[in-house]
Amino acid sequence: MPISMYEASIPVFLRYLERLAGLVDTAESHVRVHKIEATELLTARLAPDMLPFEAQVRIVANFALRACFPLVGRDIPPYGEFEVSFAGLRECIARAVVLVSSLEPALFEGSESRTLESKAGNAVVSLPAPEFLFQYALPNFFFHLTAAYSILRSRGVAIGKADFDGFHSSVSSMVTQREQRRASCRW
Repeated sequence: MPISMYEASIPVFLRYLERLAGLVDTAESHVRVHKIEATELLTARLAPDMLPFEAQVRIVANFALRACFPLVGRDIPPYGEFEVSFAGLRECIARAVVLVSSLEPALFEGSESRTLESKAGNAVVSLPAPEFLFQYALPNFFFHLTAAYSILRSRGVAIGKADFDGFHSSVSSMVTQREQRRASCRW
């Protein structure tokens, strides 16, 4: 039985937007526990020519919209303006979750036959919907999600594969949970 465009997109984007929100929460917890400025993580980069953590998070949220709305033949909704803070990033992710969740399976019927366009840097990509989703949108979504994850790891945030995908169990995920509990205690 073939997988529908809905099944290949909406549940994947929603699951990993939830994982992204968890990474943002863990980053904020790290800031509190280690008594560092939030801007140290929000503006952290893997390399000088790469975008900072906060931009990677926003791009992940926006890519879910850039993928799903064209698949159903709708205009991409405005991304919205959010402050550069952990709270602002959570609002950005939450907005994307609400918008993506609003797309019902019936809207995706016939979407396989669409040709979709998107800007990729300075280039314009025009692809049949299945190629657009599997070869362009999902890889870009995961590229920026991985970049956000890697930035946090490179700055000593206690996260691991379990925090990224939610399927694995690791020592780092237990450390993260302990850090979050400690940060939520009000002494």
